[in-house]
Amino acid sequence: MRKKLIAGNWKMNGLTHDGISLAKDLANLYKASDNPIFDMFIAPPFTLLSNVLEVVKESGVWVGAQDCSMYDAGAHTGDVSPIMLKDLGCGGVIVGHSERRADHGETNEIVKAKAEAALKAGLGVIICVGETLRERETGKTLNVVKEQLQKSIPTETTAGRVVIAYEPVWAIGTGKTPTKNDVQEVHASMRHVLADVVGAEIAQNIRLLYGGSVKPNNAKDLLTLPDVDGALVGGASLKVNDFWAIAQAVM
Repeated sequence: MRKKLIAGNWKMNGLTHDGISLAKDLANLYKASDNPIFDMFIAPPFTLLSNVLEVVKESGVWVGAQDCSMYDAGAHTGDVSPIMLKDLGCGGVIVGHSERRADHGETNEIVKAKAEAALKAGLGVIICVGETLRERETGKTLNVVKEQLQKSIPTETTAGRVVIAYEPVWAIGTGKTPTKNDVQEVHASMRHVLADVVGAEIAQNIRLLYGGSVKPNNAKDLLTLPDVDGALVGGASLKVNDFWAIAQAVM
């Protein structure tokens, strides 16, 4: 049984007071849950990581970063290495988000290098994949996601430390979502591709998240699909009640 994972990507949002307040409220809710049947992960901006890690300490909430360098150290101005994140107390990192791929020109090879560096540092990794609207409209979704997976997955992938998030680019922050059948089709295809890349056993146990305009009113439909093991939530993760309602859809 794959335990559901509800992950929140705060993106470039939040100053100190608001970030601490949001993290504290989520930590209290999660800690007060009686043996929650889902894991919770939040990824604040780099500037809030230290504060958030302190606030959620001993609550069971997993904290990580939204990106990392592929290098451990050196002359890489503005970058943050996986070793630094691990030293800070982070448990994981998101790599390959479509906004990184589009805005910063990150290729599948760069995403793979970052994921491998993060795993080497002892972090868990959420690797993002997903197609553009044009790729969906031209029937290329499964091929695009397949190629991203094949070229972004680290060699040493294990089900316990690697999570895959399918985020159709056209659904992120737009309020649009694929149909339930579309989501399940992509997730089932990803599990099939993973079986070829990392083996059937790992593929069966690895968690596949859906992301892209996940909200309280559609979370139940998405989270009950056979091959959807959680959600990577953007805007709704900045609102305590909305994020918690999405998590409760697992129950």
